[in-house]
Amino acid sequence: MKILITGAAGFIGSHLTEELLKTDNKIIAVDNFDEYYSLDIKCRNVLESIGKKEKINFITSLKTREEKIKHLVLNSSNENYKLYYCDIRNKNELEKIFEKERPEFIINLAGLAGVRPSLEKPLEYEEVNVRGTMNILEICKKLGIKKFIQASSSSVYGNNKKAPFKETDIVDFAISPYAATKKSCEVIGHVYHKLYNIDMFQLRFFTVYGERQRPDLAIYKFTKMILEGEKIPFYGDGNTFRDYTYIKDIIHGIQKSIDYLKSNSNVYEIVNLGESHVVSLKEMVEVIENALGIKAKIDKLPMQMGDVEKTYADINKAKALIGYNPSTEFKDGIVKFIDWFKNINKDQRRI
Repeated sequence: MKILITGAAGFIGSHLTEELLKTDNKIIAVDNFDEYYSLDIKCRNVLESIGKKEKINFITSLKTREEKIKHLVLNSSNENYKLYYCDIRNKNELEKIFEKERPEFIINLAGLAGVRPSLEKPLEYEEVNVRGTMNILEICKKLGIKKFIQASSSSVYGNNKKAPFKETDIVDFAISPYAATKKSCEVIGHVYHKLYNIDMFQLRFFTVYGERQRPDLAIYKFTKMILEGEKIPFYGDGNTFRDYTYIKDIIHGIQKSIDYLKSNSNVYEIVNLGESHVVSLKEMVEVIENALGIKAKIDKLPMQMGDVEKTYADINKAKALIGYNPSTEFKDGIVKFIDWFKNINKDQRRI
């Protein structure tokens, strides 16, 4: 099957690419290599995901952004994988890719990420996350593409008082622009399902972590700072909670969603993908400390605007509908992440 993945050079996108290439799939990878974090990290993600680690040092050693992207595209393409440099806001260029490649299935992982940055650039978040998604849906409508998976987020639940969070809960009370864009995409997706018969899953991811994790996220950032003897930013009293979900479990959920959509029609489903187990900020730091064998230095700070108090997934629907079965305990996932982190080239880790 020919599958187009947007945001394919990112954390989740690169892992998904790697898994889908193990079976009889052809991947059309689209990414704009946004400067939200280092291009070198995105290059590494792509090359690891397609089994070309030996090219990492060559491409990351190139001087300019343009050279890196050019050589990454040239060195990554083969009969089962094609990489395109394109922003989902650019509908004309995106449509050319779709028309040339004629994918059967779309997985939209692209978008601006992060709750706190969305407070500073809300209009850009709307432009990328909402308008970009609509561009893809418009192209699907035009070309008759009927299978679509959209990355949503646990942030849509806001400070939901009922836990664990269930897909049928009211999610009209977002507390960040990022969350609002994700809720908007769910609603817009339903429109395209009803009007144009696009079968669709909206997957609400719960705090994904693991190898290739973005460097701005807490687990990566805390691990790096503890190893370097720096104080870690510790917001609030440590009693905020997250349903941390290991990357391989998320990929399992996406693969199960693909299988379901391939076999069924007239589908529009919102599905939680989490571990259904909460970990406090305090406990998260302790697990990292134990895995590293180093005590963290703490910089206590007030709670940040836009941060929710808790995320906690009810995954009964995912289990019943698609056979989702997360199996990674948090402490085991942290050990796997730290093993990977320690093996990264030191120059890349400083990025």
